[in-house]
Amino acid sequence: MTQSRTYVEDLYPSRVSEHPSIIRRVDPVVYRNHQTDQGPLSAQQLASYEQKGYLSLRGFFSTEEVQEWRDELTRLWQENRHSTSKEVVAEPSSREIRSIFAVHRDNEVFQRLSRHPRLVAMIEQILGSEVYIHQSRINYKQGYTGKEFYWHSDFETWHVEDGMPRMRALSCSIALEENFHYNGPLLLLPGSHKSFVSCVGQTPDSHYEQSLRKQEYGVPDQESLRLLVEKHGIDTMIGPVGTVVLFDCNTMHGSNGNITPLPRSNVFMVYNSVDNRLVAPYSGQQPRPEYIAARE
Repeated sequence: MTQSRTYVEDLYPSRVSEHPSIIRRVDPVVYRNHQTDQGPLSAQQLASYEQKGYLSLRGFFSTEEVQEWRDELTRLWQENRHSTSKEVVAEPSSREIRSIFAVHRDNEVFQRLSRHPRLVAMIEQILGSEVYIHQSRINYKQGYTGKEFYWHSDFETWHVEDGMPRMRALSCSIALEENFHYNGPLLLLPGSHKSFVSCVGQTPDSHYEQSLRKQEYGVPDQESLRLLVEKHGIDTMIGPVGTVVLFDCNTMHGSNGNITPLPRSNVFMVYNSVDNRLVAPYSGQQPRPEYIAARE
């Protein structure tokens, strides 16, 4: 399939109209094949993921397993506090670290985690193919200062700005601190993954330089968001250290700021099907850098 043909067959146009719209999803959620029933997830878990667009696995990793990643989280924070590396993204209103990108590429500890057989087996069962890392990062949401992540569908950005053709990817969030209701946990709209919100606004050049700190394009309009919340409600992803949340690339999500003393940090990895590799961005612009969207 050529890039030009894929671009013409854009099934999820966004940022091309003056008015928002909601488009019905045409892609599967669980990509079933002869191996689907042989994976580690039960039929009930797959059905729940298919219905809600996410699966929360409390305490998936033990405290002992997580400690190495927590130690590395702290080490990277200290090492990068004054870094000017493009992979290190600051909070929108300060120079405090918000995220460190490409940890699966640049860090041996998180590279091993990204290939963890228990994770990969579940993800390949859902996506029905071999997978690769599209994006990875550590999110630091420090106590008192960690800012919000506004509502968005990741697929909207990955489609428009990266050229991800279809909804055959998912995110894996691993809690490195306990997630409470009150320290800015992940919020999901269950069932929202079946509707694609086509957003308004033309994407500025090099938009990622601002959007990684605070996203202003590719976010849903308030009316579409109201309709989704009224239809689906909001689920809060709480759980102890080691909890894993898998959620579909098109599930609407966000999080509040953290005004408590309790940090809420996680490692975040995006897995894409090898059969869904990136093409030319649907915005017609230059692709985002490799550390945000792997093209190999």
